Amino acid sequence: MFRRTRLVTSLSVLALSSALVTAVHAQDVEDAPVEVVITGTAYGVSKDALMSNVDILTRDDISRKPSQGLGAMLATLPGVRSSAFAPGASRPSIRGLDGFRVLVLNNGMGAVDASAVSPDHAVSTDPMEARRIEVLRGPSALIYGGNAIGGIVNIIDDRIATTVARPGVEGRVTAQASSVDKGTQLGFNAKTGTGPLVFTFDALRRTSEDYDTPVGPESRYMTDSEGEPRDIGDHQDNTAVDLENYGAGVSYIGDFGFIGLSAKTTDLHYGVPGHAHGEEEGPVTIGLKQTRYDVRSQFNLAFAGFNKLQADGGYSDYEHTEFEGDETGTQFFSTGHELRVSLLRSQMGALSGTVGFNLSKRDFEAIGDEAFVPSTTTDEVGVFTQYRLDNGTWGVEGGARLDRKAIKAVTGFSRDFDNLSASLGGFWRPSDHAFFGLSLTRSERAPSDVELLADGPHAGTGAYELGNAAFDSEVGNSLELTGHWLMDEHSAFTLDAHLYTSNFDGFIDLRPTGEAQDGLPVFAYVQTGANFHGFELEGGGNLWSGHGQVLRLDLTYDYVHGKSDLGPIARIAPSALAARLSYEAPKWDAHAEVRHVADANDLAAFELPTDGYTAVNLFASYHLTGATSVFAEVRNLTDTEIREHTSVQKDIVVGAGRSLRVGMIWNF
Repeated sequence: MFRRTRLVTSLSVLALSSALVTAVHAQDVEDAPVEVVITGTAYGVSKDALMSNVDILTRDDISRKPSQGLGAMLATLPGVRSSAFAPGASRPSIRGLDGFRVLVLNNGMGAVDASAVSPDHAVSTDPMEARRIEVLRGPSALIYGGNAIGGIVNIIDDRIATTVARPGVEGRVTAQASSVDKGTQLGFNAKTGTGPLVFTFDALRRTSEDYDTPVGPESRYMTDSEGEPRDIGDHQDNTAVDLENYGAGVSYIGDFGFIGLSAKTTDLHYGVPGHAHGEEEGPVTIGLKQTRYDVRSQFNLAFAGFNKLQADGGYSDYEHTEFEGDETGTQFFSTGHELRVSLLRSQMGALSGTVGFNLSKRDFEAIGDEAFVPSTTTDEVGVFTQYRLDNGTWGVEGGARLDRKAIKAVTGFSRDFDNLSASLGGFWRPSDHAFFGLSLTRSERAPSDVELLADGPHAGTGAYELGNAAFDSEVGNSLELTGHWLMDEHSAFTLDAHLYTSNFDGFIDLRPTGEAQDGLPVFAYVQTGANFHGFELEGGGNLWSGHGQVLRLDLTYDYVHGKSDLGPIARIAPSALAARLSYEAPKWDAHAEVRHVADANDLAAFELPTDGYTAVNLFASYHLTGATSVFAEVRNLTDTEIREHTSVQKDIVVGAGRSLRVGMIWNF
């Protein structure tokens, strides 16, 4: 403990010599020479000038990733973990916060699914649809409202084209297969048209079976606590996944800007391990269906100091059915729409900014024996503004948002919540190679319908959950310091440091009451004070370069601590240290990565410990032509036992064992 405290103190002092300011959302920037982040504000800021920690996964990054859910794909990023419920259902956890505090967006619009309601509910947008995924940590993107109090994941696709197809037709075909789960995946997307009309088409098909494991699914801590013999199994039952995803869009593009329409259908069926309701019913599986329509537009103008107008809208019809063997069990339905309009001042001298509003409505209905939340309607309206002044060597950024959220239930419940959020930060560039910033954010989050009205058995958490209709809004005050360094452009040595602390008033937590109902332990939502603090460090440098080849070493380390007035917060991610040695050449890309996750010992009273692990992955890609490449990867080379402490399933679900994965990417 002393060594860890000393390490945290030393790294915190290093991070304090850096600093931070706020992030971004804006018009699409395609193939920009500077890595511009388009999540957080609306006017676009380069990644090395942000006042919070943002990661960007490009289409190439995504295409090479294993076939997996959103949380699993992002789980190795510093400060990010996965709910790791099952291969079919994984949602990101950011800096110790998850669920309703992490906002998952599709092109800047709400997903309108039920993924935040329960950890066994999948995100309706698959990461393989994306041409780009941006992960913004912390609450600084206040233009999206209080549900971004923990962070944002924005899945950006190209279904509504914002640029023409350069040679008339362009696109990509990807394919991969994995041995551990007999998994296969085939993806296709295409864009055609040189303007003004441009059409897009995409399709994704993925299947996998129950996967092999290095140890039995039940942890030794669980079997020991129950006085049972150790689990000696070698596979994880009921983890198969079957996904079909189809989409199309049309855009009208001209000198004025663009306007487009898209449609998408998702059909996902996946197993829920460890949740059989009895031998006679059989294992639980989930069928998810969603149809989504979106309109996106951007118009060039000259009005009151603004040069662009964005207007986006979306409608989603979502259905989620839990099957108990062949019988239909609980069903969840969510339909909703959203409208977002904003005026932008972008790339017009030192001052950038936005003002705008958004409206949304969501109808949620649950039917069945485990419908632990009554049917509700949630209406939200918000107005926001955000500005950034960048004078080259220094700058300031700030904004504010006012929200009203109204929740009504069929039970007669009706409440309105008025929330005000604001942020202010400043930054300093002592040279072209350094950036330091500091930002302060106050965010208010209205409680969700689940936190207010839950009253029933919840299979996803294995508990009988009780909400509290008298809850007030959750208020968080966050301070973040960030530094970006490019020490030497010739050796390409970089270092990023992010230090943060967040204090919550009225933090909504789920705690056991000590009672039981319907054969399940009773957990009740409570409000309490809470504090989270931690840091993320990323550094790397070229060990050797020459003749078009580069050998590079990158290191990352993250740490988060969360505690409330009632004790440690449950499922806080243990610290993680990762190293990647990569090699790049005209024809070859290869890397070896080692990731060590520490033991989880700072536990809530009702948690069991989780052993740490060290995972090793080896990857190589070969470019057959300029447009085609093949790749192979050995994952979990040492066949180690991997359990994610952030998962409610971690004592009955273990990660996959050693696996060979092969794939192909063809660009045209």
